Amino acid sequence: MSGKRYPEDFKIEAVRQVTDRGYKVSEVADRLGVTVKSLHDWIKKYGSHSEQHQALSDQQAEIRKLKAELRRVTEERDIPKGGRRVLCRGVKEKYAFMKEWLHRFSLTTMCRTLGVHRSGFYQWLNGSPGPRAQENATLTGQIKQCWIESGFAYGYRNITLDLHELGHRCSRNRVHRLMKVAGIRSLRGYRRHPGFQGGKSADVAPNTLDRAFEVDGPNKVWVTDFTYIRTHEGWLYLTIVLDLFSRQVIGWSMKANARADLVLDALLMAMWRRKPKGRVLVHSDQGIQYTCSDWRKFLKDHNLEASMSRRGNCHDNAVAESFFAQLKTERIKRKVYPTRNEARADIFNYIEFFYNPVRRHGNNGGVSPAKFEEQYFMKLSGV
Repeated sequence: MSGKRYPEDFKIEAVRQVTDRGYKVSEVADRLGVTVKSLHDWIKKYGSHSEQHQALSDQQAEIRKLKAELRRVTEERDIPKGGRRVLCRGVKEKYAFMKEWLHRFSLTTMCRTLGVHRSGFYQWLNGSPGPRAQENATLTGQIKQCWIESGFAYGYRNITLDLHELGHRCSRNRVHRLMKVAGIRSLRGYRRHPGFQGGKSADVAPNTLDRAFEVDGPNKVWVTDFTYIRTHEGWLYLTIVLDLFSRQVIGWSMKANARADLVLDALLMAMWRRKPKGRVLVHSDQGIQYTCSDWRKFLKDHNLEASMSRRGNCHDNAVAESFFAQLKTERIKRKVYPTRNEARADIFNYIEFFYNPVRRHGNNGGVSPAKFEEQYFMKLSGV
């Protein structure tokens, strides 16, 4: 236990399980296989009362302040664009413009930009609505009901058809306008990732693994790959290193970019945690991160042998692809994290608290990867 080394990312995420998620120190230490003293030391260094955390909090507060100021200035700039000559019109025209654009701009900013008072706007707004407005309100409620019953999947075209079946006379354009005002929209898939244009691969290793996914012992064959998770701050890139014997994730790395250090840090964590005594085959795809000189030098320096999938053939690395599919289905499906830090904490919790120690794996006879390795070593000690 004392000979193990852990990267800083691992320590920070372990501390967050205690400080942010409320787990007990002893429980986290037992789950991660570290001593309670080590975890307490990490909390002192990276916890909420540490100097590093305070400095980071000050930076985040300043960033939030600047973002709020930028949002205010942007709104003040965009409001006249949407209103054309509304600045030169009467108060009622300004109120009508404000009501139309409430879904996009804040009321305080519009009042300040157009030179009107909030109390006057509310007084105008609370006046008795006309027949058309009442009909729109009723229709909007019916639109929401149709949208909910569709599982939030329908857009304005299908909802219009539903309304026609219910006896409502309305056009698609009207339904589209009401949905836009109410903030109702159909579910959309992820925007296609732009990908990486690496050009011609300079150094490609042979496909030594050749889909031989069944291994008779740990630390003989590792597979690695990376994926991306969407957050409101941008993409978060995740790399994992997985031992084919037990399907256990033995190394991972999460960063805001997909440079070579993303994959190198994950492999370094795997080396620190496993300390293989013999030569290990490391299988990957032909991405530029795995064909660069830094990757090849790391493999050579640590007695690791490279193996690569055929170009454009994801089935050659099916085990790593399968893990990412499970992660996205079981934890992050239909979810967009507000920040990269929240995504890191949730993915760390999934890997280290659920997938490795708890999740039953069909390839392991229905036991978790950690339990499967534990049973293997018990059998070896009993021989």
